[in-house]
Amino acid sequence: DSLLQEKFIFKMVLNEVALDKVVVHPLVLLSVVDHFNRMGKIGNQKRVVGLLLGSWSSKGVLDIANSFAIPFDEDDKDRDVWFLDHEYLENMYNMFRKVNAKERVVGWYHTGPKLHQNDILINDLIRKYCPNSVLVIIDPKPTRIGLPTEAYKVVEEIHDDGSPTNKTFEHVATEIGAEEAEEVGVEHLLRDVKDTTVGTLSQRITNQLMGLKGLNQKLQDMKSYLEKVAAGELPMNHEITYQLQDIFNLLPDVTNPSFVRSLQVNTNDQMLVMYIASVIRSVIALHNLINNKLANKEAEKKEGKKDDVKDKKEEKSDSKKEEVKADSKK
Repeated sequence: DSLLQEKFIFKMVLNEVALDKVVVHPLVLLSVVDHFNRMGKIGNQKRVVGLLLGSWSSKGVLDIANSFAIPFDEDDKDRDVWFLDHEYLENMYNMFRKVNAKERVVGWYHTGPKLHQNDILINDLIRKYCPNSVLVIIDPKPTRIGLPTEAYKVVEEIHDDGSPTNKTFEHVATEIGAEEAEEVGVEHLLRDVKDTTVGTLSQRITNQLMGLKGLNQKLQDMKSYLEKVAAGELPMNHEITYQLQDIFNLLPDVTNPSFVRSLQVNTNDQMLVMYIASVIRSVIALHNLINNKLANKEAEKKEGKKDDVKDKKEEKSDSKKEEVKADSKK
């Protein structure tokens, strides 16, 4: 049994490679959200835990293409008391391996939304199946702008005083990536999810607003980083500096007279279109008002004619009645 277990674990393990970036596929996000919602329907409002499957797409880039849920429970009062069904994990992985043999165990996930004190212990258990286990925290109810994923790898801190080393999590860059088939599926899902009661203009304005908020947050991060580097709190990283310089080089020169003139001409053209549209709306409104008044006058004239006809008929009938009475008296 021990030999079979070692062989099973060996097949699940990935080779040790330096990790620089984690790419999470949309299928993983959908599976995690579905897992979280299903547990929420039965009254479990705690975080959920699952296993991540994937492969190395290139040097230093980890592709997480699939995942599955694992039965997990923990004590709210004592975080050291927790349970993870590793037998269920092994059975599920055996079934997934029959479907896609290329996918290996690369780590695990939970819905956080932040790190917990027992994550190191859980990660040690997952490391039996993958020595370089990656933890990805996926927030199913994101409250901040940006990606809902955060990836971490375990590193050992070595102290100069000779004290025992301790394990801690180190942040790893993450991004959302998809293949062509996945992109088509996501577009169809978004088409179904889109609110038809909201107009396209309001959607475009909302998207632009969210984009501007995200840009503002990134600029604030860049500003804080540069201030810390200038103050000596962080070491100089030339690669980051070069990338920032490339970003600034792409920005237009707002002091260039030709740029200022073209911007003014473009703005004036847009304002002219808006002014003409406002004038046209005013003319149409006045035209409708005049038509409405004319229609009311015509209706009043018709009603007046009808009343005159009725009065004349009543007068004729009265005169006839009087003549009949006069004849009867004679």
